[in-house]
Amino acid sequence: MTSTPVIKCESVYKIFGANAEKMLQNSNGNVDAKTFQDAGCIVGVNNASFEVSKGEMLVVMGLSGSGKSTLLRCISRLTDATGGKIYIEGQDLLAMNDKQLIELRRSKMGMVFQSFALLPHKTVLENIAFPLQIKGGETDESIKKAMEMVELVGLKGRENYFPRELSGGQQQRVGIARSLAVEPDIWFLDEPFSALDPLIRKEMQDEFLRLQGVLNKTILFITHDFDEALRLADRIAIMKDGLIEQLDTPANIVLNPKTEYVRKFTEEVPREKVLKIEAIMDKSVNEKDKNKISVSKDAIIETVAEQILSQENPANVLDENNNVVGSVKPSKIIQTVFRTGKERS
Repeated sequence: MTSTPVIKCESVYKIFGANAEKMLQNSNGNVDAKTFQDAGCIVGVNNASFEVSKGEMLVVMGLSGSGKSTLLRCISRLTDATGGKIYIEGQDLLAMNDKQLIELRRSKMGMVFQSFALLPHKTVLENIAFPLQIKGGETDESIKKAMEMVELVGLKGRENYFPRELSGGQQQRVGIARSLAVEPDIWFLDEPFSALDPLIRKEMQDEFLRLQGVLNKTILFITHDFDEALRLADRIAIMKDGLIEQLDTPANIVLNPKTEYVRKFTEEVPREKVLKIEAIMDKSVNEKDKNKISVSKDAIIETVAEQILSQENPANVLDENNNVVGSVKPSKIIQTVFRTGKERS
């Protein structure tokens, strides 16, 4: 029996304009953005359907105006969808009244946005404890929990600093710690690192992956940065003009883009830096040969390419239990890195 998805969207639409609902009804689900625009409506999200499983990180990527942030706002119900169904752990989000919605947000959802929105007159510790106190938590317990979050995001020793005394990356860590303090099952992050300089951004991505490894949250992460999406995602949804162009694993998006728009994003991607060995291995399993090199299926190609290319024979590919699950030829590494045609045997 399959478990209930944490997030489920069925034909979700968000259309802005006075006649949005009527036009959507008359369209029978065939929404043409230009036709709607000519009638004074803007299509933000167009027929989005997908599921997010427990512990999965779905990264929604697109350029400015693609509808990615609007989709997040619909799923968190910061804005109401014009049509469709949204379920959170099987509960109909759009059928909830204000009281039910507030309780769902307090008990299940955490949110981090591009703007840190820290309270300038409160310390790091007080900022993190603030949502716990809003929920009615005891001050001592709230401070204790906040201190745990300070340590989790690597800010121990700075708990009594004020926001103005922190770097941009440190301020964003406070924002992340504050959203985690309420122990959300679902985490919404809307371009949380886009205001940071590249070095701090990379550091925060590393920190984020570490936290997810520890906490295993269900995450909807919004970004306009394809490299960031590839680095963080279990799956990626690429949006354009409100439509999801492709929803797939990073490897499949890089190797098998479904539309010209998606292909343009993948053109300049150094595949060896983002793809794992598993994505290019031959799944036929041979008897383990002691003379063969063995590599992990989860290894990034770049990290083991030299090792594999140092011999003529295929390398064994091992799973987490050191079982042979496939092999990879040196020619396959060359084909992937240089995007040559069909590999030579």
